[in-house]
Amino acid sequence: MASLLENRALLAALLAWALAQVSKTLIEVVTQRRLNLRRLVSAGGMPSAHSALVMGLATAVGRLAGLSSTSFAISIVLAGVVMYDAAGVRRAVSIQARMLNQMLEEAFKGHPIGEQRLRELIGHTPVQVLVGGLLGIAIGLLMTA
Repeated sequence: MASLLENRALLAALLAWALAQVSKTLIEVVTQRRLNLRRLVSAGGMPSAHSALVMGLATAVGRLAGLSSTSFAISIVLAGVVMYDAAGVRRAVSIQARMLNQMLEEAFKGHPIGEQRLRELIGHTPVQVLVGGLLGIAIGLLMTA
């Protein structure tokens, strides 16, 4: 367990994720004027915690193992896939969920249906992914300095 807590690449990734989640929560407090503690563990929003996590990992691995290492290659490819997915596939799912929820509301206006609404905040805009990635890079650099 002690060696796990000494793993700076893992700690950089987890810290970047945690800071992104806290940032999302604080941004929502400011913009919506309400505290929603579920934001601490939910997907979607500014900044992308997924992007922060994988870029924190890739940056720390690059600094610790070297940019020519197999470990860095694996982590940067993983980061690319995760960030592409967050801004691509998961963003499309968010848009589709919003449209389906709106269609159901209009179709059953005045006649509530027993089904639960689809989650609309799943993916990220490219800016949210970029900001999350930059946060991850900053934390990765700080944790390996």
